[in-house]
Amino acid sequence: MAIRLLNKDSFSTILKNHFSERNETVSLQPLSEIISSLKREDLDVFTAYLKDNDKIKENLIYYIYNVFKDRPFNLSLTEADILSENAFYPEFKKRILNKVLPPIENEKTIWYLVDNVLVTPRKDLQFFQNSPEDKMDELFQLLKIDQFINNNHVKKELLFSINILAWRVIGNALDVEVMKMVPEYRNFDNPFLALQNELDLLNAKFKESSNFKLTSSDEIYKQTKIYLEQCLDFVTIAFKNSSKYGISSKTNQSLLKIRQQLQRMADIIKLFVVDEEKDYLINSKQLFFNIIKYKSHKNNLRDLVSDSTRLMSHLITNHTAETGTHYITSTFKAYMKMFWKASGGGVIVGALCVLKMLYSYVPASDFAHAFLFSMNYAMGFVMIYLMRFTLATKQPAMTAATMAKVLSEGDNKNTYVEFAHVVSQLFRSQFIAFVGNVLLSFPVSLIIIYGLEILFKQNFAFEKSSKLLYDLNPFDSKAILHACIAGVFLFISGVISGNISNNSVFYQIPRRIAKNPFINYFFGQSIAKRLSDYYSKNWAGIVSNFWFGVFLGATAPIGLFLGLDLDIRHITFAAGNFALGLYGKDFVVSSYTFWISFVTVFVIGFFNFAVSFGLSMLLAFRSRKVEMNEAREIFKEIFRYFVKNPFRFFFPLRSRLDEKSKRMIQDISTKSEDH
Repeated sequence: MAIRLLNKDSFSTILKNHFSERNETVSLQPLSEIISSLKREDLDVFTAYLKDNDKIKENLIYYIYNVFKDRPFNLSLTEADILSENAFYPEFKKRILNKVLPPIENEKTIWYLVDNVLVTPRKDLQFFQNSPEDKMDELFQLLKIDQFINNNHVKKELLFSINILAWRVIGNALDVEVMKMVPEYRNFDNPFLALQNELDLLNAKFKESSNFKLTSSDEIYKQTKIYLEQCLDFVTIAFKNSSKYGISSKTNQSLLKIRQQLQRMADIIKLFVVDEEKDYLINSKQLFFNIIKYKSHKNNLRDLVSDSTRLMSHLITNHTAETGTHYITSTFKAYMKMFWKASGGGVIVGALCVLKMLYSYVPASDFAHAFLFSMNYAMGFVMIYLMRFTLATKQPAMTAATMAKVLSEGDNKNTYVEFAHVVSQLFRSQFIAFVGNVLLSFPVSLIIIYGLEILFKQNFAFEKSSKLLYDLNPFDSKAILHACIAGVFLFISGVISGNISNNSVFYQIPRRIAKNPFINYFFGQSIAKRLSDYYSKNWAGIVSNFWFGVFLGATAPIGLFLGLDLDIRHITFAAGNFALGLYGKDFVVSSYTFWISFVTVFVIGFFNFAVSFGLSMLLAFRSRKVEMNEAREIFKEIFRYFVKNPFRFFFPLRSRLDEKSKRMIQDISTKSEDH
């Protein structure tokens, strides 16, 4: 843990206090005070002071030599800013613990020295990097550390570090799960083993003479660079193959760790290369900067989350993009087909609205109500999915990934125009899906509640009508907040779908089912094949719809249990509840209540769409590294396209871009099939 200093003395005062006479101290306090004072004053003045005070300078050099003498620094190269765990959560937990309670380190290491001298390593690194290069060179020369890299102890530590990294890399790279990602290398020489052979030659050279040095033309250096690049290609191919074979979180972390270790090895090997005398100074400075840089990132949580989740989010959005192609209509026939599919969804939701209202009358605990509501929604959504109907707001989580994939695989500004056209196709698909859902859920709810009154001679909606209409008033209730919560759950259900698809590919579940000896023996090969196909096509959708239903059904009871006003609002259910509210009041409501409820149904739909689509786009853009500075140009192009062709955003009018957008969508579908 860094020493927190209250000393605000100038460096001249600090130097006089500690180094007017030679002393044998190895305390880190003077060094920490000097670095803190340097950041407050000019480096140029500091070097000038040392030039004018030879005795203080010599005593300072002697002190620095004593402080750094024989301190090992291999941990700073092999551990700092490199994943220590092969799984995300243990690594995340470890870094949080290290931030809150820094670990106890060996006081004889450079690792400990850096931790206890630098108060803020990242800011200190910026200070040194931003200092004029000639002044830093002069400082290194004055303190006689410009030849630091040529010290035998330093060379030994560097060589030890690169060997440790090589052994760890080989162990991780030859792991069964990692090798499964790169079948291309099964019939070729493994570059990791070849890299180790080159390092063995480097070790032999050091044993022959500790004064050895490499030049950029040495065969060992050139071969080592080539093998490092081949090893990095191995990792790149493994990541690319993840779309084909899927990937687990553990394998993802292992590949990230291998890449970090290879890049660290490349950094270290460069420090051995000396073509000219000035390279000793350059490499000494680089080692100094590297150690501080690695240490400043050792417990960085943002980098860990960013690196660890990017590939997983790419795979999730890749699989949801494949599904999303089915939700973008480009012809009148597809447009009307979407309407009828949405109408079917509206019929089922209308029935679900009535069922939920009836379940609310059941005298039971909050947990029982949460279970009943959840199963009501979950079974309904699974039914909608299996019957190939459509729930309008389920589309954005799927289509956003498709949009990002279309954009990331295009090129230059022509792509923006084509992308704007695809947006218009998406928007009109959403529009007609909203229409289909709402047009059917409203009358179906009315018909069912009317039928129940005929059968049982009781208006079941009467008691709940005031609450149902109140919930559709955005000024009195939290309808918009609840619509946003539903949008978040729509997004999460899309993530679940992509994750299930990825795991299915990675663990080869469909093939396991097809080859399962028990199923083949008792039911036959054709049944096993059909089960495999059914699982491959439907399981991700079934699971994501089931959990979406659970999220929607459990939110209100959980909110009640926690004392929070939590609930969900969904456009299709809002339309059904609007019908039930009107029926419960015998259609005797004020014009204000009617129109505010009517408008709120569509406002809820807008926020369902905006939140789920927005979150999905952020995830998809991030996973495909689509630059956010492109967003302005993209939105400008979409707006221009809307101004020129407003009706295309609502109706399937023909366009010269139809063929191009069709090819773009087909390309995604074709690539998905190849996977």
